[in-house]
Amino acid sequence: MSKIHLIAIGGSVMHNLALALHALGHQVTGSDDQIYEPAASRLKAAGLLPDSEGWDPDIISTDVDVVILGMHAKSDNPELKRAQELGLRIMSFPEYCFEMYKHKQRVVIAGSHGKTSTTAMLMHVLRKLRFDFDYLVGAQLNGFETMVRFSDAELSVLEGDEYLSSCLDLRPKILHYHPQIAVITGLAWDHFNVFPTWESYVDAFRSFISSLPVGATLIYFEGDHHLSALVEERQSDIQLVPYNTLDSIEREHETILKLEGNEYPLQIFGRHNLQNLAAVLQVCHCLGISKGNFGKAIEDFKGAAKRLELIHRERDKRLYLDFAHSPSKVKATILAVSEKFRGRRLLVILELHTYSSLNGEFIDQYHSTTTAADHVILFIDELAVQIKRMALLKNDQIISAFGRSDIEICHTKEQLLKKIEEEIQNYDIILFLGSGSFGGLDIRMSAQSWLAT
Repeated sequence: MSKIHLIAIGGSVMHNLALALHALGHQVTGSDDQIYEPAASRLKAAGLLPDSEGWDPDIISTDVDVVILGMHAKSDNPELKRAQELGLRIMSFPEYCFEMYKHKQRVVIAGSHGKTSTTAMLMHVLRKLRFDFDYLVGAQLNGFETMVRFSDAELSVLEGDEYLSSCLDLRPKILHYHPQIAVITGLAWDHFNVFPTWESYVDAFRSFISSLPVGATLIYFEGDHHLSALVEERQSDIQLVPYNTLDSIEREHETILKLEGNEYPLQIFGRHNLQNLAAVLQVCHCLGISKGNFGKAIEDFKGAAKRLELIHRERDKRLYLDFAHSPSKVKATILAVSEKFRGRRLLVILELHTYSSLNGEFIDQYHSTTTAADHVILFIDELAVQIKRMALLKNDQIISAFGRSDIEICHTKEQLLKKIEEEIQNYDIILFLGSGSFGGLDIRMSAQSWLAT
């Protein structure tokens, strides 16, 4: 067994990686300057929670076999500098995960949107059909104790993120995995802070396609013309498998999947989810799973956390929470909800939280993304902007960028709460969108009282 130290152990994937390594019997230590729930409680239960927050170079010694570096750690991190001085082996988490998975069959789900949902769908089907497999996924899923698993299984399923691997390894994470089966769900410019142009963003996926081994299968959404053109650049030595949206019908507010003349009622909805399911169906075909077994297995899939998650229902009113924050995800999610609940008034509460979404040169990408909503409250946390050392966008610029003059903008938790309480009674469907915390607003705790008004 090895002695492994994780710098930035409090991250959502990093703390799960720590738990997975601990379960294998490794001696695991870690550190972080801030550790939030649920990471803190889960690490504490395993005896892995650091005694105090912050960085301590003295914890790094010559008997550490490997240091795993989270993206949150900067290049001047004192523990990292100490590890470099000692000549220790330093790896990013995707690099380490590949070391664990390199002798397995690897399925990687990549793309600008739908990665977590698609990975979750595939994992659900495999678990229902009693496949033994390892995994790496970006959300906590029902039925799975952790977001990372290492075992003797011959199959591994990985969510492939195009963001940088670490402060030392500036390659996109997906370039580490070299899968035999790859999925790309679509392309939509994201991560403006590290991909300042559309071309630089596309290059990350071009490199991913180039990294696939000879004979690999690349499953891609053919409805994305940019993606279709990109995959055709390499078609001689890999198998290209296009997919589109699966057939379905709506019956009594329920989405029914249609496959080979059979019907399978779903607990999820939206065109984007039917596209994700189409990708999973193709992966299942590669793994020898029949359409019938796929259909039966997916019927009780309820989605990943914060992916169109139904938080509360009160009579005919519903409140949903979704992680969507990039323009393409925002548009697709709002459209899915508006189509599902035609004739019902939809209020969207959107938080702009990422470096990209808060950048004045990127904000225009949100134009017309909220058209399907009846009303929009936009939250930009002024404290979060200060922490990121960015300038607060002017309201006029935001209104122009979104292309709707009725958008209401809040900059503090108090303003947001007041505006929600003023507006929420006028709407039937409430949709919270964003990857932030809405200023610390407890949406789950407040949902029942909001909908009861």
